[in-house]
Amino acid sequence: GLIKQFLRDVDWGEIDYLIVDTPPGTSDEHLSIVQYLGAAHVDGAVIITTPQEVSLQDVRKEINFCRKVKLPVIGVVENMSGFICPKCRNESQIFPPTTGGAEMMCQNLNVSLLGKVPLDPQIAKSCDNGQSFLSEAPESPATSSYRTIIQRIQEYCDQHHFQEEKII
Repeated sequence: GLIKQFLRDVDWGEIDYLIVDTPPGTSDEHLSIVQYLGAAHVDGAVIITTPQEVSLQDVRKEINFCRKVKLPVIGVVENMSGFICPKCRNESQIFPPTTGGAEMMCQNLNVSLLGKVPLDPQIAKSCDNGQSFLSEAPESPATSSYRTIIQRIQEYCDQHHFQEEKII
């Protein structure tokens, strides 16, 4: 009800990308979104995980859900993938990937790993201030990761649209 109403009643205008952030798992909300947006020829899903196995278990379910409803999985992003000290630039694994993390899972499931984003306290600070993290911290390793991920998503979407045009 409420999700469909939100998607239906908002005047989206001409947009290039619509990002729908959902809670983890495969609930009725996910099914409602997929069903409602199905007619809009959605390019696919970007699934976010952390390196811990408990998160990866949810993501495996989400990938299987996407496959069942024929929603392409553009790829997976591993969030909180290490912490790079802003002073000394050493990397620490705060949440060590005990089972290989997103990288191993993606290999096993034949899904693209779009990138790994390290923890960066500046992200929360920028968000709290309503500022773009990418603009506020252009030299951050997390910014570099985000830019790579964005580029890979754009390339996927461009390729997807190019293939559609060839079919038409």
